[in-house]
Amino acid sequence: MTATRSADPIRVMIVEDSLTARTMLKNMIETAPDLKVVEMAKDPFDAAEKMRKGLPDVMLLDVEMPRMDGLTFLRRIMAQHPMPVVICSNHTPAGSSSSMKALEMGAVEVLAKSSIGALSKDDEGTMRVCDAVRAASHARVNPKAKARAAVRDIKPQKKQSPDAIMPARNINLPPVVKTPPFVSIGASTGGTEALAKVLKALPADCPPIAIVQHMPEKFTEAFANRLNKMCEIHVKEARDGDKLERGMAVIAPGSHHIKLERVGRAYVCRVIDGPPISRHRPSVDVLFRSTSIEAGGNAMGVIMTGMGDDGAQCMKEMREAGAVTLAQDEDSCVVYGMPREAMERGGAQRAVSLNKIAAEIMAFDKEHLAKVALKGGKK
Repeated sequence: MTATRSADPIRVMIVEDSLTARTMLKNMIETAPDLKVVEMAKDPFDAAEKMRKGLPDVMLLDVEMPRMDGLTFLRRIMAQHPMPVVICSNHTPAGSSSSMKALEMGAVEVLAKSSIGALSKDDEGTMRVCDAVRAASHARVNPKAKARAAVRDIKPQKKQSPDAIMPARNINLPPVVKTPPFVSIGASTGGTEALAKVLKALPADCPPIAIVQHMPEKFTEAFANRLNKMCEIHVKEARDGDKLERGMAVIAPGSHHIKLERVGRAYVCRVIDGPPISRHRPSVDVLFRSTSIEAGGNAMGVIMTGMGDDGAQCMKEMREAGAVTLAQDEDSCVVYGMPREAMERGGAQRAVSLNKIAAEIMAFDKEHLAKVALKGGKK
């Protein structure tokens, strides 16, 4: 279901010390008729002066700048004029670390400068920039953000379905044999802090978890390392062939899809290449489809805060295969896009608050283990 679009474009300010980068970002953004760059600033002091004339809907903010770094400026913005901020960061370990701090401070999206390629309407870099701005404009950062989200949405655009990676499960096949419980989670805008809250609440013996969080390449490794330090469970960026065991969660690399593979009664993570699916790589739809095929009714699917509809189609396939499927509720989402689509398409059985998701995972785990024990784990 698509909301009615506002006639006014989303107003964007670019704060970036490189003239070349400022110009390229402006050209990319203005390939989209629903986006408009209203100001460009060479550093935070220049931006603060221009903000006196009016605040943008979304700010694109560089991290490394002269006179004042982006993190310091972000902290001041969130204290004085909270607004959706998209971080533009260098594709380095230091840049990834700064980006994680920015997300903790309230930024809603991260763009890797290395992913911004040549100017073209169909270029993947241009698509990422425009999608990040649109998603940020819907973020619930302040009371105005919710009102904007009610009147703005993305125009339908051509996108590849998960069929480009793997076919759907034949519904006439017999149910998947009883195997240990497994959890697949998908998230996008606002998901970094939401996932941290869920994973921190899980005990060390939780069921294995695979996660797709829309983030650029390399940034997912920094994100996984950050979570690993704060959680009882082991969190890591997924590697091809990882055996998915209790007490661990893997996060899809920012440049590849991940899928589930069943080997006997165990699960293995496969990291695979392929085109963007549902406009994303990694894609929630790819993970959810593989989960429906390999785990069937032994799985739980959770779709969390994010813009767009990635995951909605294949969450329905998970539900049809017998899985438990949940969506984060609107009140606790930064952007109620992906969960809304999953609910409206019949993929999610029900919506739950963010602070209850961990408990739902453990309740599913307990119930499933009891069923497996009752049936002796036999086919």
